[in-house]
Amino acid sequence: MQKKYIVRLSEDERCELCEVIEKLKGSSQKVRRAQILLKADVEGANWTDERIAEAFGCPTKTVENIRQRLVEKGFEETLNGAPRLRPPTEKLLDGEQEARVIPLRLGPPPKGFANWSLRLLSRKVVELGIIDSISHETIRRTLKKMG
Repeated sequence: MQKKYIVRLSEDERCELCEVIEKLKGSSQKVRRAQILLKADVEGANWTDERIAEAFGCPTKTVENIRQRLVEKGFEETLNGAPRLRPPTEKLLDGEQEARVIPLRLGPPPKGFANWSLRLLSRKVVELGIIDSISHETIRRTLKKMG
């Protein structure tokens, strides 16, 4: 099958990819993308997508996506990944709210329950008006952080 997106790397790009792989410079995703790009290079190894996918233990769609990203977005974004459009979410509970959740967890559970579950605790926090809505996962992270 004819490939729609052809990978042609310059000598500088090849050197940068080799450096990333040899020194394991960057995240594991970056190293894997570097390996895939080197093997997909028409003027280099020129492996098929199937062979690359098998060699690096990833789906062939991943290889196709990396080829496409190189052609459409450029070398830097392909290697390093796309920048986040928005930063990670801010904390849902401020210090005062956390200070009200922790004693609640340490207190006695509601009647009919032996212990506080995270879901039960999240429902109680909303019921008490500490916050409008909250997931049990946020409660878990808050309690874990507090030790």
